[in-house]
Amino acid sequence: MTAPVLSLSGVRYAWPGRTAFSIEVEALSVAHGETVLLLGESGSGKSTLLSLICGTVLADQGVVAVDGQDLSQLSSSARDRFRAEWIGVIFQQFNLLPFGTVQDNIALPLRFAPTRRDRVLDVAGEAARLCSALGLPGGILTEKAARLSVGQQQRVAVARALIGEPSLIVADEPTSALDAGSQTAFLDLMFQQITACRASLLMVSHDPALGQYFDRVVRMEDVARVERRMT
Repeated sequence: MTAPVLSLSGVRYAWPGRTAFSIEVEALSVAHGETVLLLGESGSGKSTLLSLICGTVLADQGVVAVDGQDLSQLSSSARDRFRAEWIGVIFQQFNLLPFGTVQDNIALPLRFAPTRRDRVLDVAGEAARLCSALGLPGGILTEKAARLSVGQQQRVAVARALIGEPSLIVADEPTSALDAGSQTAFLDLMFQQITACRASLLMVSHDPALGQYFDRVVRMEDVARVERRMT
């Protein structure tokens, strides 16, 4: 049996502060090629869980593995390189470089990921292909990101996550600013390209209506236990 692209086992993480926060995840996995919607309300621990999955914070206990690699076994710099190579992230606020061109933004991950860069024979050509496949107009590659509409920025963020075919795409509420019709069109385009790139998708949201589009729906309360207490 093929190992999952993402696996969390016996994970515990505590974030100390004035209000102590901890999260425990006994088991969570995403199979190769699977699309999973992770549902949770504000404050349910979704952001912390994404940070653990991406390796920006390390679990105090347990194992977080991406493509079979236990993230805790990597140094901080090695985790950064691994994340750039194998995880494509779609941020809620897109996090584009406002004065960079669309091509600059899409190609940005390749600057930090030589293996991922080697999978792209023609960076400009692949950026153009992704833009076209995601419904962006011709000639947009030379536009500055700051001049784009919200919907265009969103699609550029997806292209940036997909270029170089990382194994896992992690999306943080990318449809939160869209109406129902726009959500459907956006998700259709995103899923087509994720399938074409042979990636897996873990997307977090608070909207259960999106569940119909995914292979599987997981609720935060079913996989994670969150505690807060005053210190």
